[in-house]
Amino acid sequence: MTAEPAAPGSRGASPKGIARRREILDRAIEVFARRGSDRTSLRAIASEVGVTHAALRHYFGSLEELLVEVYRASQREHGVPMSKDMTPTELMRVSAERNREIPGLVQLYSTLVAAAMEDDRPVARDFVASRFEGLREALAAQVSRDQAAGRLREDVDPREVAALVIAASDGLQSQWLLEPGLDHARVLTLLDRLLAP
Repeated sequence: MTAEPAAPGSRGASPKGIARRREILDRAIEVFARRGSDRTSLRAIASEVGVTHAALRHYFGSLEELLVEVYRASQREHGVPMSKDMTPTELMRVSAERNREIPGLVQLYSTLVAAAMEDDRPVARDFVASRFEGLREALAAQVSRDQAAGRLREDVDPREVAALVIAASDGLQSQWLLEPGLDHARVLTLLDRLLAP
């Protein structure tokens, strides 16, 4: 789903700096796809990307900030645009399927969500809270449209349905990490049936 705010552009704001930051980010995405987000450090990434640790910190500040930017970049390139023809559960199902096609992306997202629960991880916390808020708003609007069109039951609150759909999708993706044979799509289809008029 593509409901996240654009990344802040405070670091490397010159055209050359923006290009260098993008180059580093592209290489970091490749590193995370190979190594995963939990088995690497800023120094290891700097070494594999071919820059100094200081240069990487100049552009990204911390490993946490780099993880957020890697996720955002992946979503910009591979995210699912909102479609008025899909129910909220269909949107989340398609988004989850797309996420699983990108090596390490589901693990990266899970790492960010776990980091957001810790008090000393403000970058992850702000990113995840903002992402949840944006998704809830977008999905609640879709629920309202579907209710008005008679595609979803009218006796449920759109924001609560949005929160439930996100919780179901995220939870199922976490289960999929542990059990790759889990049929995420089938379970979300059940949720669609429960919400049908």
